[in-house]
Parts: sequence; C-alpha cells; structure tokens
Amino acid sequence: MKGIRLIGLILAGTLAASLAQAQTTSAYCASGKPIRLAGITWESGQFTTEVVRYILEKGYGCKTEVVPGSTNATEAGLISGDLQIWGEQWEGVSNAINAGIKDGKVRLVGNILDGGTVEGWFVPDYVVKGDPKRGIKPMAPDLKSVSDLPKYKALFKDDEQPNMGRFYNCPVGWVCEKTNGQKLIAYGLSKDFTNFKPGNGAGLDAAIAGAYEKGQPIVFYYWAPTGFMSRFNFIRLEEPKYNEACYKSETDPANKAPCGSATPSTNLRFGVSNMLPATDAINGLLGKVQFPLDFFNKVIAEISIEKKAPTQVAMDFLKERPAVWSKWVPADVATKVQASLK
Repeated sequence: MKGIRLIGLILAGTLAASLAQAQTTSAYCASGKPIRLAGITWESGQFTTEVVRYILEKGYGCKTEVVPGSTNATEAGLISGDLQIWGEQWEGVSNAINAGIKDGKVRLVGNILDGGTVEGWFVPDYVVKGDPKRGIKPMAPDLKSVSDLPKYKALFKDDEQPNMGRFYNCPVGWVCEKTNGQKLIAYGLSKDFTNFKPGNGAGLDAAIAGAYEKGQPIVFYYWAPTGFMSRFNFIRLEEPKYNEACYKSETDPANKAPCGSATPSTNLRFGVSNMLPATDAINGLLGKVQFPLDFFNKVIAEISIEKKAPTQVAMDFLKERPAVWSKWVPADVATKVQASLK
C-alpha cells in the first residue's frame, strides 16, 4: 500500500514538474521556428512589440523577427499565418482582423492598456481650476459636463462668429469628425457652438498647444493613448453614460436626431495567429502584458517628441521597472531576462 502511494506521489511530482516546465518553455520556439512580429507603424505598438520581443528572446529562447509593412499588409500576414503576433490591435476596429477571428485564423489575447482607450471632449485644467503659478484665475469653475457648455459659449468665443462658441473637432475626413458633429446635435450645442475642423492633426495639436501656452480657453476633442496628452494637463468633460443605441446614432451621419452617449473605450489586445497554438506558453506572457494610460502616453511622447528609438525606450522600461514586467512571466523566465539586462 505504501509502495502504491509512493509511486503515486512520484507520478504527481513528475506531472507537476512537467506542467511547470510547460509554462516556462515555448514548444513553438523549441521546434526552431521563429516568432515573426508585425512591424507596427505607430509608437505605442512599436514599444510593446520591442518589449515582448526581448522577453521572448531572452526569457523563452525564441528566435524573433520584426516584419515591416503597412497595417493592411501585416494584418494580412497575421491572418495567413506568415506572422504570429501583431502587437497592438484595437479590438473591433479592423474589418480584416474581425473576419480573421470569425474564420478561426486569428484570436485576440490580453488587455495591453489598463482601462482601455479614452476619447472625449476636454478643456485645459486652468479653465476650471485656474493656475496660480501662471497668474490664471478659474474661468469656468462650474464647468463639469458638456451640458454646461451653453453657459460658457462667450468664454470659448469663435472669432469668426462672435455670437457662438468654438468647438475644435477632428480634421475633416476622420471618423471622429463625423461622430463629434452628431454629438453637437445630440447635446443641443449646434446652436451655440461652431463645428470647427482643422485641416489636419498637426493643425489640431497646434491650436490646442497654442491656447495652452497662452493660458487661453479652448474646448476640443482628443483621445489617448497619445504622446500629446502627456505634455499638458486637461480635464475631460462628462458626457451621458455610454448607450449602445445612442452611440450608433452618433456614428451615423444620416441620422437627423442622434441621442447623446459617451464614446466607449476600446481594448488594445495582441493579435495572434492560430498557427501559434493557444496552449503555447507564449500566450501566458501576452495575456498578462499591461500598461497604465499615463505611462503609455509618456512612452509615446519619448518616441514621437524626444525622438528616442522604440528599442531604447523598451530597454529602459525593462531595466527600470522589473517589478512590473516580472509579474507577466514565470520566475525562471524573469530570472533569465533580468540576467541578460546586466
């Protein structure tokens, strides 16, 4: 009886050891096949890709390759299986990826951005709170919501139509430009505010930055993660709670009577080819990678404004924040990565 129990304990220990080994070893990489990652064209995706790539190489012993190309080309590569990982998919946004998921060729893994993306209407913080260091007194201390804006249309005066306030929308042709136009109607603001559309994204940034640096009032649409959001302090105005039907009415320019709704957050996730098995240890890493919004904005600013290489920013993160990334991987993988950084 004792012998049987001993054998059982040995088998259980062997199984536990095998499971532990399976969590720290990628069968895909052990086969000698390289992990090919999409060469994403924007800063946050480049950073995330480089962080994951380094951990795969140093922690899991994978061979890796970043494949450059347009978004359309690399998404097609992910769906065909030529690429295994796409480092920042905005869930539900890409029709190609949505079709790939439906066809069982792609899956979305993890939740890269804590809390998801942010879209909304903002004012500089000094408009509401003032800024004693700059000698600015609060201009609209009771401004909290989009419903408060009619009281302050004179504050946000449009120089070309002085009897109206000016709302800075997205540039013409952007999806958000049409949605914000519908929001102006839904919130009952179209009679009080002009729908001002800069010629391009740089024009929108310049208008906001110029007003901020001069301490002037401005109300505008913006989104995060972006490096621009890390440069200034803004307050997001409250909107009606997200309502699916109302939000659809806002995204339909043909709807003559849209109802009000905040824009929902979008999850940022890894796109993974089903050529990389869902049981592989790599999925454990991808499922745990996550960054707070403020940090992500800072990373984007370092790459886009300070012109640091994404590889360098990723290395700085790995060296300076082991308490963050070590939670994403088993202890022996973390030890290997940490040793390589020394």
